Amino acid sequence: MTDAPTCALVVTAAAGTEALDTVLGSAVSAIEAAGGSTHGTRSLDGPCTRATLVEVQGLGLDAARSAVAPCAADDVDVNVVPGSALGPGPRLVVLDVDSTLIEDEVIELLADAAGTREEVAAVTERAMRGELDFAESLHARVATLAGLPTSVLHDARRRVRYTPGVGRLAATVRATGGTVAVVSGGFQEIVDQLVAPLAIDHAEANRLGTDGGQLTGTVAGAVVDPDRKQAFLTELAEQLGIPQARTVAIGDGANDLRMIAAAGVGIAFCAKAVVREAAPCSLRTRRLDLVLALLGIGEDAVSDVPDPRA
Repeated sequence: MTDAPTCALVVTAAAGTEALDTVLGSAVSAIEAAGGSTHGTRSLDGPCTRATLVEVQGLGLDAARSAVAPCAADDVDVNVVPGSALGPGPRLVVLDVDSTLIEDEVIELLADAAGTREEVAAVTERAMRGELDFAESLHARVATLAGLPTSVLHDARRRVRYTPGVGRLAATVRATGGTVAVVSGGFQEIVDQLVAPLAIDHAEANRLGTDGGQLTGTVAGAVVDPDRKQAFLTELAEQLGIPQARTVAIGDGANDLRMIAAAGVGIAFCAKAVVREAAPCSLRTRRLDLVLALLGIGEDAVSDVPDPRA
């Protein structure tokens, strides 16, 4: 009987990606060349994804990550996760919303109605790259919505597209003893509607100012900024009695980096370059159910729940 793994190598890609096997071989060789040993190779392939997990012993997490860093290919991701994160049981998974839980940036959908989408999208892009203060950029973007009827919120919700695999991710985390939550720099008025079909119980976002059935172009209350996202993760984990090692944070923008760094497994999901470079783990294939592979959850334990429809 082998000892518990120090960490695990996880190689992922879209279904049908032949390069995965070559990349996996290179990563295993890199681990062994660095002084580690590999055991317990498991296929975690899903209907739309490929994934292989290899247990690693005798090499620390940081050393293993450094060893395999050169091995990733354009269409194959190589990650190393701590052994404590693997398998079923209590855990907390916290997702960003815009461009993570969903494919869209809700504020850009709202800006369509104001005729300011191009302006808003440019500011959003810079904010997500970390070039602008998030709170200041949010106030500037929301200001362009002043005077719109609150009915635009319903119109925007109808246009939202869920990210593929989110149904399988949320249902499987719950079925294996975990909790799913979202925290967003977007808007509670939309987020509450998005999480309901996924049975997500914990959600926090900004609220839009309204008056007389119109948007005022302001944010009501404190902004959900990077510090608040990190605090949301740590406070909810403490409330639920979940250790930091069993927390997961998933996001795409620079405003997600603090919660990603605070989590036991921090994942940059189809993220901006500045986020990928700073995050411990990165997924570039746009399927959220690949997160399950990073948690060591195989297809036999996956709840095959379809993604909600907009």
